[in-house]
Amino acid sequence: MPETPLISHIYTADPSAHVFNGRIYLYPSHDREGNIPDNDLGDQYDMVDYHVFSMDRVGGPVTDHGVALDLKDVPWASKQLWAPDAAFKNGKYYLYFPARDKAGIFRIGVAVGDRPEGPFKAEPQPIAGTYSIDPCCLNDDDGRSWLAWGGIWGGQLQGWRNSHFDPAGREPADHEPAIGPRIAELAPDMKSFTGAVTEIKILDEQGQPLRAGDHDRRYFEGPWLHKYQGKYYLSYSTGNTHYLVYATADNPRGPYTYRGRFLEPVIGWTTHHSIVEHGGKWWLFHHDASLSGGRNHLRCVKVKELTYAADGRINPVPVS
Repeated sequence: MPETPLISHIYTADPSAHVFNGRIYLYPSHDREGNIPDNDLGDQYDMVDYHVFSMDRVGGPVTDHGVALDLKDVPWASKQLWAPDAAFKNGKYYLYFPARDKAGIFRIGVAVGDRPEGPFKAEPQPIAGTYSIDPCCLNDDDGRSWLAWGGIWGGQLQGWRNSHFDPAGREPADHEPAIGPRIAELAPDMKSFTGAVTEIKILDEQGQPLRAGDHDRRYFEGPWLHKYQGKYYLSYSTGNTHYLVYATADNPRGPYTYRGRFLEPVIGWTTHHSIVEHGGKWWLFHHDASLSGGRNHLRCVKVKELTYAADGRINPVPVS
């Protein structure tokens, strides 16, 4: 398996991978050089556009399709085009992305295109009812579509209670249930919700909620939803402990039961990923900061094969 970066002419991170028309498409964020010092709110991640990449197989040449969406073309956004995702439905491609609105609050927008590589045209307003970062779209087997999202610290999720934002909001105390990502069913137009936004509950294997102080297992950011053998898999980053972990459920809203860790810490502060099936195998796309020599805001995308045990557990994936 290739361990060198898939993309080296620009810095990329947070890769969302999908198979469209038999080809793998990657929707990463685009890191750039800057003079903003690192901090826990992620101000150093100052991205202004999205490139789309594709390949006909893992290990084959990677095509850069150029800029698919630029910050200046998002009417409601002020800065920080962070980790996106994409989906196909109704003959159209949808790019979901977070950005700060004019008040500095993260919202999630959607842009629509005719081709998987874009270009995409942003809707004039963010999706009503959204906040925070890291959208992930799952088109389910029954024709329904779901959007999951959320990240704490710089992603502001800790500030949201009952659909109201408190900029002074804090994480729960260590003994209290941890914050979970949010999820809502997308309407047929893929640009609005049908039904309520709910919090995904993540439980331990005894059925108790994971606690906020359980930093090795609790949710931090980067939700990814996929299905394997009829089960829903929610994988995510633990953030400040730098693990990729996962939980499973019988329906997309959960509750999910924690199952284990599958990637150890990589070079750099964050780990953000996606999981996709292609060519009869499953693949883990993620990022690290190896291309920049460990500079946390200048990252690169990598890919590794992902396998499952007989009981459906994800086997640990070697870091190198």
